[in-house]
Amino acid sequence: MDDRAGSFVAVRRIPQGETCQSNSAEVVAGSAAWLGRGLSCVCVQRRDSDAYGAFDLTLAQEECLQRLQKRIDVPYDSSIIEHQDALRALWNAAFPEEELHGLISEQWKEMGWQGKDPSTDFRGGGFISLENFLFFARNFPKSFQDLLRKQEGDRSAWEYPFAVAGVNITFMLIQMLDLESVKPRTLVGVTFLKFLAENESAFDLLYCIAFKLMDHQWLSMRASYMDFNAVMKSTRRQLEKELLLEDITVLEDLPSYKLLSR
Repeated sequence: MDDRAGSFVAVRRIPQGETCQSNSAEVVAGSAAWLGRGLSCVCVQRRDSDAYGAFDLTLAQEECLQRLQKRIDVPYDSSIIEHQDALRALWNAAFPEEELHGLISEQWKEMGWQGKDPSTDFRGGGFISLENFLFFARNFPKSFQDLLRKQEGDRSAWEYPFAVAGVNITFMLIQMLDLESVKPRTLVGVTFLKFLAENESAFDLLYCIAFKLMDHQWLSMRASYMDFNAVMKSTRRQLEKELLLEDITVLEDLPSYKLLSR
């Protein structure tokens, strides 16, 4: 299991000494995020019907996939100035009225990171997860702020941490779309490449849709943090269903896109 799949948002209490049984094909949501002792990882089983073998891609689709895979392969590195600047930009987008005292600061916990150094949580999604956050904040600032501040709906007393959930969504999409394979082996994955060939920001846009949909599912299910696994599974199933609708020509046609506000 690679670094991204090394640890996960915890959602289920397990007896002392018991471990979570999961292989790499089953993992959909992972990060260095643990919500408490005695809790297991977020896992989902891949159905046999999900795999169809390799699909033929157009040259444009192959090139777009390779560029996206290069983004996915970039780990977050706190020694790189570009990564530092991106992290500062995220803070400024999230809390424009509050000055950040440092890239390592207790302030980051306000955003839902596990500790004072967000770089320890980015292992679950790499630098692309930070890029996803920034795309969301810049293109759908109202929805971004609504989710960050939990401003919509009847919220649980035990809410999911915003930042950690965002990293998990990045990882879930990578797995759902089979983006670490040379070529997608699922119909959902190859369908997504059609959108990617038309829009280089398709992955970032789908991230925004998925994050808002996840929160919508969270509220609909009246979930608490112990239900995070079920919410992520429900979100993935709904996204897969919408991506395979016959009348979808761009991601903006997805029913869940309408949940977003700028």
